[in-house]
Amino acid sequence: MKKGIPLLALCAFLLALAAGCAAPGVPMPPSLRLPTVVDSLSAVRKGNRVMLTWSPPTETTDRQAIHWPTVTRICRVVNQFPINACGLPVKEIKSTELASVAPGGRKPMVSFEDVLPAALIATQNQATYVIQVLNQSGHSAGLSNQVRVPLAPAVPPPSNFRVSLDAQGPLLEWRVAALQAQLPGVSHVLRIYRREHGKPDFVLISEEPYRTGEGEARDSSFEWEHEYEYKVDTVTMLSAPGKSPVEVEGDDSEIVSLLAHDVFPPAVPGGLQAVYSSVGQKPFIDLTWAPNMESDLAGYIVYRHTVGNDFVAVTKTPVKAPAWRDNDVRPGEKYYYAVSAIDLRGNQSARSATAEETAPLEVR
Repeated sequence: MKKGIPLLALCAFLLALAAGCAAPGVPMPPSLRLPTVVDSLSAVRKGNRVMLTWSPPTETTDRQAIHWPTVTRICRVVNQFPINACGLPVKEIKSTELASVAPGGRKPMVSFEDVLPAALIATQNQATYVIQVLNQSGHSAGLSNQVRVPLAPAVPPPSNFRVSLDAQGPLLEWRVAALQAQLPGVSHVLRIYRREHGKPDFVLISEEPYRTGEGEARDSSFEWEHEYEYKVDTVTMLSAPGKSPVEVEGDDSEIVSLLAHDVFPPAVPGGLQAVYSSVGQKPFIDLTWAPNMESDLAGYIVYRHTVGNDFVAVTKTPVKAPAWRDNDVRPGEKYYYAVSAIDLRGNQSARSATAEETAPLEVR
C-alpha cells in the first residue's frame, strides 16, 4: 500500500506540469503592418487630366486595423502593360492629404488628379496606372490592380455655347473651331448633357456630329416650366481594325441655364367652315376646322357675332375636338364665327379667319 502513494503523486505532478506548459500557447510572429493591396483603382480621363479613385486599405495583411499614417505612391508608366514595379512615382501622398470623394460613405473612397504633361499626349500612347500603399517603414504588400488610359489628344470644347427658347422648346447653339489635319482612325463627336436645376447629375440627351463652324440642336425631351442646365462635351473616338473603339473626353463647355417658361400660344386654327342644317329637326349650324398638332393643346374656343355686334365666346370650356354645333340659331339671322386654340397653360392663339352662315327664313 505504501508503494502506491508515490506513484499516484508522480502522475499528478506530471499532469500539472503538462497543463502549465500548454497555457502560454504557440508564440505569434510580430506584425509587419503591411496595408492590404488596393483592388478598386479606377481612372477617368477628362481633357488633359486623369482622375484616379480607389478605396484605401483599412487593415493590414494580417487583419489588424490600421491606426497609423500611410503613404500612397501614384505610379504612371507609358506604353507598358502589365507592369511589375512602380518605378519613379508621379506623386507620394500622405494618408492625411488624400481627398475623400465619398465622405461618410459605408466604404470610403479617395481620389487624386493627375495632370498629363503635353509631351505624353500622342495618338498611340497609353498610360498604365497603379498605386502602392506603404507602411511607416516604407514597405508595401504589392501593387494595386492596373488601369489603362489612352493618351490621344483631346479636342477643345465648342465656344459661344448658348441656349434660347421658342415655341418648339430649348434651342442649343455653339461654334466649333477648325481642327488641324485629321489623323487616320480618329474622329470626333459632340455630346450634349442636361440636368434639372438643383440636381447633381447630368444626363446625355443628344449626340451631334463634330463639324467646323456654327452648330445647333433641339432638346426634344424637355418639359415646360422646368429649369435646366446644359453643357456640351467633345469626344475623340479612336478606331482600329479588330478592336473596340476607344473614347477620350475633352473638357466641358461652360454651363448655360434656361427656365422653359411657356409663353407661346398654339398655332391659329385653319380651314374653318360653317354649314346650316334643319331638315326634320331644330335648326343648327355645324362648324368644322383643321385640327392643331401641338402636344400640349387643351382645346379650342369658339367665337360668334351677328351684324352690328362684336365677337363673344360661345363655349364656356375648351372644345376638345375640331368641330362644334351651334344650336342657338334663329331663322333669317346671319352668323359669323371664328376659332382660337388654347394650350394647357392658358396660352391662346389669335382667332382664325371668319366663316359665315345664314339661317334662312322658315317656309310656311
